Amino acid sequence: MKKQYFLSAAVAAVVAGGVALTAVQSSMADDNYVAPRNEWGQPDLRGVFNFSSNTPLERPREYGDRQFYTPEEVIARDEAAAAAAAASDGQSSQGGVGGYNQFWVEGLPIDVNLRTSMLIYPENGRMPARVPGAPIAFGGLGPDYNGERPVRVAVGGIGKDGPEDRGISERCLLGFNSVPPFMPSMYNNNVQLFQTDDHFVIFNEMIHEARIVRLNQEHIPENITQWTGDSIGWYEGDTLVVETKNFNAKTQSFRGVGVGSNKTLIEKFTRRSDSVVDYEFTVIDPLAYEDKLTAVVAMFQTDDEIFEYACHEGNYGMVNILQGQRVEDGTWDYDNNRAIR
Repeated sequence: MKKQYFLSAAVAAVVAGGVALTAVQSSMADDNYVAPRNEWGQPDLRGVFNFSSNTPLERPREYGDRQFYTPEEVIARDEAAAAAAAASDGQSSQGGVGGYNQFWVEGLPIDVNLRTSMLIYPENGRMPARVPGAPIAFGGLGPDYNGERPVRVAVGGIGKDGPEDRGISERCLLGFNSVPPFMPSMYNNNVQLFQTDDHFVIFNEMIHEARIVRLNQEHIPENITQWTGDSIGWYEGDTLVVETKNFNAKTQSFRGVGVGSNKTLIEKFTRRSDSVVDYEFTVIDPLAYEDKLTAVVAMFQTDDEIFEYACHEGNYGMVNILQGQRVEDGTWDYDNNRAIR
């Protein structure tokens, strides 16, 4: 499921002079809004949501502690982004044909978001300092990096001797936008929320990851760890609060730093209007960062459907990566179509 936008509808209308700036401001939360209730008396959070965003995780330093752009700044920002995208047509930063261009990237929200950064704590909208000595690794589409197993990055890897040398999304274990917490990325920024009287389900489109939250329960024993942790939740007024612990040690804590098993994640889901749910998350890991961090991502409800990701079924890339390395190092048996041992 994918939508393409060069400018959000409201901003485009303003740029064209068709409507007043109040159209942009209308996307801001209504403090008097009362969330509807479901059949169990809970705030109704059900639906399919898109969390694409062009808001950076970190706030540009020139904005200091200011959390929101003015509408005029949003217009200028989006015009500049559209011009840059147009100027990049036919170019590749990777050389050759490259991988993705902007046609494939789902990088703008469905509606206007005036935030200067996703991070709202620390107050300056910047990442807290990394604890000295905390593990750090950044993957990517470029060359492999020096490291050892387990490979905790989402994309990239340390070699091509086996699938364990590749990132967790290349192995179809977790999506690169869905490892709790989930974050906007290049595409497939879709999630479906389900509710019952005693459970809440967070179903991310990327790698069809369904996280089941048990309501008003205790955590499982600490020695039982899982890829997406153990999630329990409770309602505080119009907000669902989810606490997740017991991550395994095969993921990172957050943003390339730390080990997931040391992390506690607090998520909050709050319906701000009939079409918007705010997703707020706090990462607490004293072995990775010197302070906690909190971010807010606006999720926009859509009538579209979640489609099967089918990552494993279509993961020819893994086979080709490993086979390509065998060909390159001269250990591929072409006659028998296998590696030479």
